[in-house]
Amino acid sequence: MNALREMIERREAELLAPYAAHSAASLGRAHPEPEHAMRTAFQRDRDRIIHTTAFRRLEYKTQVFVNHEGDHFRTRLTHTVEVSQIARSIARALRLNEELAEAVALGHDLGHPPFGHAGETVLDGLMEGHGGFEHNLQALRIVERLERRYPAFPGLNLTWETREGIIKYLPRYKGPMPAGLSNGTAPSLEAQVVDAADEIAYNNHDLDDGLSFRLFAPEDAAECSLWGEHHRAARRDYPGASPREIKHETIRRIINAQVTDLVLATRGRAEALGLRDLADVRGRGHGAAGFSPAMEERNQELKRFLMERMYRNERVRRLEASARKVLTDLFNAYLGDPSRMPAHVARREAEDGRPRMVCDYVSGMTDRYAYQQHKRMFGEDLALEG
Repeated sequence: MNALREMIERREAELLAPYAAHSAASLGRAHPEPEHAMRTAFQRDRDRIIHTTAFRRLEYKTQVFVNHEGDHFRTRLTHTVEVSQIARSIARALRLNEELAEAVALGHDLGHPPFGHAGETVLDGLMEGHGGFEHNLQALRIVERLERRYPAFPGLNLTWETREGIIKYLPRYKGPMPAGLSNGTAPSLEAQVVDAADEIAYNNHDLDDGLSFRLFAPEDAAECSLWGEHHRAARRDYPGASPREIKHETIRRIINAQVTDLVLATRGRAEALGLRDLADVRGRGHGAAGFSPAMEERNQELKRFLMERMYRNERVRRLEASARKVLTDLFNAYLGDPSRMPAHVARREAEDGRPRMVCDYVSGMTDRYAYQQHKRMFGEDLALEG
């Protein structure tokens, strides 16, 4: 049966770019395991992530709009799937390892708390003096320690390549490094591609959701050159289409333009840097995967528009007040009385300390579970107020 995995690894050697991450050359796992007969190392990483409790919880964690605001807005799970699709498309075009890109994309948001970035800000404040809270570091903590699915080791025992993609910024990583690597080492191009795909996905789906929620109109978004150019072209090419169809066609074109630009710009940088293998990427490939300067400027313009017209909108900011109260009340209640938490969580106090133990528990909650627990403990149904 090992012949199947070895055949896939040979195919990678034939088809992938020389500076791609090859499964057979993985830096390995923290806990040695025999290779799977039919799946490569990165395929196993992907599959392990999909089967986690943390991954399933993403369905009920906020992207921008709380789950009860409507059935059609993005959640952390749908965002993750969109990032995975875009990352795989980019990786394929650049002849990078699609399975590694997919694994990193599927795991990159596992550490997000309930209530989106508002929840992260609240937890970081509550953990001041105790190490703070940051969702990429929490995602790494989940895959290294908190998920308990295998009797032989804690966490998922993912490969180093997947873990470095999840951590996103290696200088923050304080754990053991593989031989020959340092915290200043650049991550693989696959990891860099996922970072770029994440930005493409959330800018465009937040634009879509903001229009659907009527936080701004298509005419308002026209102040962004990306939207204005492609919205005019979509209306010109499809004069009889509905506004909804034109919206989707415009966003489709923006994503296509950004992905195409990123592929061409990244390919050009790889050639200019003379990247011959993954060691070259790690040594001098910082920022190799990214937009051209012109597209980067247009992307920043779109981000500024979304910040002003969406993320600072009063209807969105009401979530921040709700998140602050729910998470602060729950965190302090559990901190004062750990017996309110499940026994298997409370047992970690000796190892992790009470604040981190409580933070792990609260950050793992979905939006609706956090609301339910708050209502049960404090009698307030804040979900209805959001």
